[in-house]
Amino acid sequence: MATSTVSATSSLIGPAEGGVSAPAGFRSAAVHAGVKKVAGALDLAIIAADAPVPAAALFTTNLAQAAPVLVSKDHLRESHGMARAIVVNAGCANACTADRGMADAMRMASDVAAALGCPSKEILVASTGVIGVALPIDKVSLGISTAVTRLARERGSDAARAIMTTDPFPKEHAVTVQTSRGTFIVGGMAKGSGMIEPNMATMLAFLTTDAQVTPALLHRALVESAEDTFNAITVDGECSTNDSLFALASGASGVSIDEDLYPALRDGLLAVSRELALGIVRGGEGATKLISVTVRDARTKTDARQVARTIANSPLVKTAVHGADPNWGRIVAASGRAGVPFDIGRATVHVGGILLFEHGLPHDDAAPEAAEYLKGDIIDIQVQLGTGGGAQATVYGCDLSAEYVRINGEYRT
Repeated sequence: MATSTVSATSSLIGPAEGGVSAPAGFRSAAVHAGVKKVAGALDLAIIAADAPVPAAALFTTNLAQAAPVLVSKDHLRESHGMARAIVVNAGCANACTADRGMADAMRMASDVAAALGCPSKEILVASTGVIGVALPIDKVSLGISTAVTRLARERGSDAARAIMTTDPFPKEHAVTVQTSRGTFIVGGMAKGSGMIEPNMATMLAFLTTDAQVTPALLHRALVESAEDTFNAITVDGECSTNDSLFALASGASGVSIDEDLYPALRDGLLAVSRELALGIVRGGEGATKLISVTVRDARTKTDARQVARTIANSPLVKTAVHGADPNWGRIVAASGRAGVPFDIGRATVHVGGILLFEHGLPHDDAAPEAAEYLKGDIIDIQVQLGTGGGAQATVYGCDLSAEYVRINGEYRT
């Protein structure tokens, strides 16, 4: 009877039950601490490892960084990339809150550390919500005390709901990764709906794995997997103060990651990250359509990504897609202003595989077919830059609706 084999450098990835606490060695919990205005709404979550584990993180590129970002950076540096737990609240960003904000973020860490019996430097902190508002830290502290007593493997879905702000639905995912040396699991959860822009957006994402890996190798895999997932999405082009992406590795599976198995770890993180990142875009504030923008024929991948990002962020392109208007001119204009080489005489634009622009001339006869295609909820835009390069990149975005304006016009009121 034939049997399937997995080579040392390949892996088989399949679905797994659960989310952030699906990998062995992790537990999670969520409670209502009173940060959100809605009575009884879950707003505080803890993800805890059974022991200190290797950790890695990426943070917002915004220079106005919130207290939790600064504290988590310090703790990762002090612990040399080791962590015991992550504590996160929703409803208050604890950003632009000066010394009090730093003290509150450090208290969140110290409260969790005291409950788990570990140093504060092994606790990572994240917050999301309204900027410029002080945390009700005494309520948060009580919530932490309760949450620690409820830590369990099966409470990942509660944690995913607790970190939501304007998100229309929770985002969690997990996969199994089968290798020649055994199987490990990667799980995760994320939040994000508005203020989403590549290079870490207003989002929080938490990945876990029971693979055994060093902090350095985990960080490398996190960076590579984020490049085409969390750093390739946009809702509104806004980069936030709190964006954080964490990864923890318990090692409980016994599968040790070296250079040979590194691709398996990266691909596992990539599989979970892609599902979570696309969930963020699908759940973008006011979004009704998921848009993928692929740019080809660029001189470098960086150039391709810059053009794709410019198109995906264009309010004119986003509103045209929302209204099912095959306005290729807006796509061409965005491509030409992206700041990278672009040859309009050789460029092409396809929407849903339908050719709308080629070599400087429109194909307006195809407009009715393209308009019908744009009535769908998954939209594909393809642009050839005409520069003779072989590089390409894809950025995922969404349309811009009146509902986005309503949500953000009423966000603080």
